Amino acid sequence: METPVSFPTDLRRRLVAALASVALIAPAGLALAQQPGDPQRRPTPQQQQQQRPQAKPPATKPAAKPPAKTESMTPSQIGIPTLAKQAFMVDPMTGAVLLSKDADRSMPPSSMSKMMTVYILFEELAAGRVKLDTRFKVSERARKMGGSRMFLEITSEPTVEELIRGIIIQSGNDACVVVAEALSGTEDAFAERMTKRGREMGMQRSVFKNSSGWPAEGQFTTARDLAVLSWRTIEDFPRQYRYYAEPEWAYNNIRQENRNRLLRTTPGTDGLKTGHTDEGGYGIAVSTQRDGRRLVLVVNGLASMNERASESHRLIEWAFREFTNTVLFKAGDVVTEAPVWLGRSDKVPLRITRSAIVTSPVGQAAQPRVVARFEGPLAAPVAKGTRVGTVAITLADGRVFEHPLEVGEDVPRLGTFGRIGVLARHYLLGWLS
Repeated sequence: METPVSFPTDLRRRLVAALASVALIAPAGLALAQQPGDPQRRPTPQQQQQQRPQAKPPATKPAAKPPAKTESMTPSQIGIPTLAKQAFMVDPMTGAVLLSKDADRSMPPSSMSKMMTVYILFEELAAGRVKLDTRFKVSERARKMGGSRMFLEITSEPTVEELIRGIIIQSGNDACVVVAEALSGTEDAFAERMTKRGREMGMQRSVFKNSSGWPAEGQFTTARDLAVLSWRTIEDFPRQYRYYAEPEWAYNNIRQENRNRLLRTTPGTDGLKTGHTDEGGYGIAVSTQRDGRRLVLVVNGLASMNERASESHRLIEWAFREFTNTVLFKAGDVVTEAPVWLGRSDKVPLRITRSAIVTSPVGQAAQPRVVARFEGPLAAPVAKGTRVGTVAITLADGRVFEHPLEVGEDVPRLGTFGRIGVLARHYLLGWLS
């Protein structure tokens, strides 16, 4: 049974004022399908800033008219031009992709891969196999690590909490090796665990060869994969995620600042991790939350720390300024009513189980089509909380969002005489009685 849903007056007014569909926003879900391939000749980032190439429509459907405030992009891109070689920005609450540039092109993970090392360490904490005050030994190999360091000594035995801060805030390569050897015996074994765990969470284009992101042959990731890892860290470990927001920390009498400058320059930023290699340039996976709305951005291939900070800040401010989220239904809202057969009530409310939210450009408005789908009438008795169908929300550009529907209240079955009366009316007069 399909039931078109009519919105109440206040909700209709709210939707008409705020909801929009736009071809530049991708369908829901972080593990999204790839964007169309790059043209043979791509403009440089500087050329992208100076010109607006016209996007070619897909062969299967006509091109959608871009919104007035959003720049047209080449087929491999979504959003505005950026100096980054790779970029991906998503609103994880709605799955809307606001920015994509070569998001599935392989790139060195650099120190951003340390997020996976920390993620696995958080899993060990959650499972109770280690505690924050558990101490790990420092090997000679760990102590000799170059690059950014926590400055561990061979005689020191840092706690798990110290290592977490050493990896996140100080980007310590030595701390990563200590964690890898403690959890898996060798760093090679730990890297295999990182790759396997990444595959399980949807990072299909990432291979890790070490725990720190130190340059290694055959090690690569993508901007999209790092966005998946960023969101899983936030979603799976909300209490431990707080370490990513700490601005500085001292160990061994050496105080170091968090390399994520956006913690200080961009309101609402609370993570995650920077990275740099000579081959891949400067990158960052960053998350910013304002007024209950969160954005996750990954950029890479920038020329300097200053450019990384300024470009990331610019892209985040653009996204918060140009897009907004609209709540179609809150979790628990009644979407429609279903008929009930042989129940003490002849109908029952159907409620949505989680909030239905869409991301849309500011100032663009459109009425969605909302259809409730369920097998009806429902046979009594009907128990509250029973899932009986879905509500499909279709936007003008063809995007469809589906959410489960469940019964909103108990409906007991009629007694013997009540059932006899209903059956008699049914067979004598039909359903029109």
